[in-house]
Amino acid sequence: MVPLLFQKTLFHPLPDGALFWPAEEALLVADLHFEKAQFFAQAGQYLPPYDSQETLRTLADAIEATGAQRLFCLGDSFHHADGITHMPDETRHMLEGLAARLEDWIWITGNHDKAPPFSFGCTLPELILRGIALRHEAMANSHQPEISGHFHPKLRLRTRGQSIARRCFLTNGNKLILPAFGALTGGLDAGHPAIHAVMPGPVTALVPSGERLLRFPVTAKVAA
Repeated sequence: MVPLLFQKTLFHPLPDGALFWPAEEALLVADLHFEKAQFFAQAGQYLPPYDSQETLRTLADAIEATGAQRLFCLGDSFHHADGITHMPDETRHMLEGLAARLEDWIWITGNHDKAPPFSFGCTLPELILRGIALRHEAMANSHQPEISGHFHPKLRLRTRGQSIARRCFLTNGNKLILPAFGALTGGLDAGHPAIHAVMPGPVTALVPSGERLLRFPVTAKVAA
């Protein structure tokens, strides 16, 4: 795992978009968006209904790889408010089995999931831990060090005549935005004005790659 020193604290950003916090034995993830395919199916757009299970498998792998005992979900864990009521029994059992392996599960509420999604774990609007705020969406005028999600940042580059996109972490030293962890989530360009409105520059995109943490300066793009 590659190291990242944020606010004088050691973290490990993972290629799947999770962030491991060794001192807290905690894994942080954002924007799982469980049951997103089911939501689209209700509107007549049918997608393979396995996104939640795939997300849970990836999450289980990350927990196993890091040895995390605690899980912090930074909002939008479900794609819509009643997603839990439509979750298939098999998927629910996967989720409950994963929860049974952990000492602590914290649900931070987001703009998609205001209500507590499950009876297990603890649901909070935000949490301050070791002086760092864990919340769903970055606060523009806050000087509190924070870790958040919401924007699904992706770094888009052009190399050798080809355009590539990679999920990325974004930081300006005081704020750290995680990429979306869910299997069925899109991404917002790392230079989008909405991101830079809440994260004053200079901003750096972080992309874990093998044993390296690649760093790319990101500038705000002009709104169309």
